[in-house]
Amino acid sequence: MKTKTATNARDLALDVLLQVETRGAYSNLALTNALRHARLDPRDVGLATELVYGTIGRINTLDYFLTPLLKTPLDKLEDWVRNLLRLSVYQLLYLDRVPPFAVINEAVEISKRRSRQASGFVNGVLRNFLRKKADIKMPSLEKHWIRRISIEHSHPEWMVKLWEQAYGRDIAEAICIANNARPKITLRVNSHRISRDELLQQLQDSGVEAHASEVSPYGILLDQGLDVTKLPAFREGLCTVQDESSMLVAQALAPEKGMRVLDCCAAPGGKTTHLAELMQDEGEVVAVDIHEHKIELIQNIADRLDLRSITMQAGDIRDVVGEAGLFDRILLDAPCSGLGVIRRKPDLKWVKVPGDIQEIADIQRDLLQITAQALKPDGVLVYSTCTVAPQENEAMIRAFLAEHPEFSGDPLQGHLPDRVLEGAEPDAFFVQIFPQQYESDGFFIARLRRNS
Repeated sequence: MKTKTATNARDLALDVLLQVETRGAYSNLALTNALRHARLDPRDVGLATELVYGTIGRINTLDYFLTPLLKTPLDKLEDWVRNLLRLSVYQLLYLDRVPPFAVINEAVEISKRRSRQASGFVNGVLRNFLRKKADIKMPSLEKHWIRRISIEHSHPEWMVKLWEQAYGRDIAEAICIANNARPKITLRVNSHRISRDELLQQLQDSGVEAHASEVSPYGILLDQGLDVTKLPAFREGLCTVQDESSMLVAQALAPEKGMRVLDCCAAPGGKTTHLAELMQDEGEVVAVDIHEHKIELIQNIADRLDLRSITMQAGDIRDVVGEAGLFDRILLDAPCSGLGVIRRKPDLKWVKVPGDIQEIADIQRDLLQITAQALKPDGVLVYSTCTVAPQENEAMIRAFLAEHPEFSGDPLQGHLPDRVLEGAEPDAFFVQIFPQQYESDGFFIARLRRNS
């Protein structure tokens, strides 16, 4: 194969897809790195991003359509040929604005640059796809519901089954559909330094189209794709990037000025800094993370937001708790399967296996048992995850409360927006947010109080 350089959006997307599949790279990191070293105009940046995330997110569907057209099994093709066919069929199926002849011509040109012998094969497969795609039927929705949803919305069957059994078919399918949507760019205002209305006005005055979040009183949604790090407001520490659902976690904990707060799994620092902002930077937020190299991430965001009440420590929270004393508030944003953030990390769908949930649930249970010991009487602990799996969420909290009569559920009402708690009982102390509800990340948030 000839040495190649990413000369356009499709070349770059193909290189990233190869890194993800053959080297186990994370799609978001590989794409960011590739774009940083490429000289693409903004429209091509957008196309490359769409091709990478879209192709990875729809692999099940793409392979289903390609398989009947091939004499050689997909997994026996050269890696770059397999992925070029996938990203080309993705365009032919999902990107109406790109003419089919342009997609095929570009795929053939990419083939010629990489291996001229393969160009005829790629051309033939893609033209055959255009002729026969209407004849390729999906599995019956009536007889093979899980298989059909798995193929149509491109998720592993075990994941579809998990959500069907937990929440019913309507919600399960809605989760799958939402996971294939592109995520929005959301900013969290640094409320310690500026109000949301003031920041909105500043953004609009500088020509940035944005509007207020209806999910979080601290959130701003950008109406266009852009490099947030180039915004003056970002550089000046008036805001940071955070998903709307994630913003609710610090609100649920509701720390106050002068309190001593523990953030147990703190990196990269979004929730840590939000806690400090809500405390008006008065008191102490102890941020602990097991990965030493990630402490620098927390420090960087705290410095940019000009927050001084945060102290950081690297180490396993299970070793730190005994030495750290007692806290008024504890946030355990637990490590989890991440099934609520698939729209941001589509490769998660294909690397997770059912056993991962049990394995991570065992760790969560251990962390919850140990960190709860550091809470003062009448103190509040918030347990949160960015997943949609009952075993890691509601079942985890109910089991903890059954084993610890010294704790009780503490109502979320008054701490979270009415919209988020709509339909919940007045004394509800946990909430499961699905990705389809607000077009934000899937999250679980539970508020517990240690009885005095």
